[in-house]
Amino acid sequence: MSSSPRKLPGRFQNTFQTLVILSAMVSLFGLLGWIMFGEFGVIWALLIAGFILLTTPRLSPFIVLRMYNARALSFEDAGVLYRIVAELSRRAGLTYAPRLHYVPSRSMNAFSVGSKNNSAIALSDGLVRLLSLRELAGVLAHEISHISSNDLRLHALADMMTRVTSMLSFFGQALILFYLPMIFFSDVRIPLSFILALIFAPVVSMLLQLALSRTREFDADLAAVGLTNDPRGLATALQKMENYESSIWDILVAPGRKNPHPSILRTHPHTRKRIERLMNLEQGKELEIPGFHDRIVLPERFPEVFHQAGWHWFRPRR
Repeated sequence: MSSSPRKLPGRFQNTFQTLVILSAMVSLFGLLGWIMFGEFGVIWALLIAGFILLTTPRLSPFIVLRMYNARALSFEDAGVLYRIVAELSRRAGLTYAPRLHYVPSRSMNAFSVGSKNNSAIALSDGLVRLLSLRELAGVLAHEISHISSNDLRLHALADMMTRVTSMLSFFGQALILFYLPMIFFSDVRIPLSFILALIFAPVVSMLLQLALSRTREFDADLAAVGLTNDPRGLATALQKMENYESSIWDILVAPGRKNPHPSILRTHPHTRKRIERLMNLEQGKELEIPGFHDRIVLPERFPEVFHQAGWHWFRPRR
């Protein structure tokens, strides 16, 4: 299936931004190496970055799913969803379709874990019960796009780079403090720019990681529409999820401020921007599934949940 001409520039721009952000993270790591150990430090920093790229751990999907008390959905439980996943996986070029899991939480959330050859998509109780099949297809396409683009590994790589940058920064600051008496009683002078770089490098790396996350979300939206040819399905799903996540406290205390966090500190782009981009895409032949506007009915062994998830604050990639 060919991509729409209007989608190609957006995906190229997102890919370019991804490369720029990753290059900036590696360059920042190399800068710290140079500040601390000179040219030798740059070489070692690049070698460490390459080692991280090759050995970034792949967390077993079952470990993350167990954290959320997720239960496997069989074909008998949600046959129509498995048919959607099978078709979307075929269109995305995946050899192995992801398995579906049910998370007993009233929040509207979906996330994917694993790799191309061993992946799973988790759907919360609230998401399954409140979205139509058309909207669920858009959400599933979004998650499958993350899987097919290796976004899960990409985010793990960025996270590891940020952690190592923070460790190197801490080590550099510790060295400065250790040699502080020698600096005071000698002619050795450390440029202020070096000290500032050591202090703020972890913050810059974290901001780059957040920017990468937002870029990959936009790209997954575009790729999802390429799979379903139905931008409105994903757009309405995003709008419902945004509206549902607005708590009573937000409405009473801060109306009109659904998310007060600055854009630069968000892992996901503003929903309004995502919906605008989606609705500007061309529509082709939509995914054909009977009962597209109906809601799925789960078996009785998956009772409806009327409370939010418990203590979990970690949210995997949506």
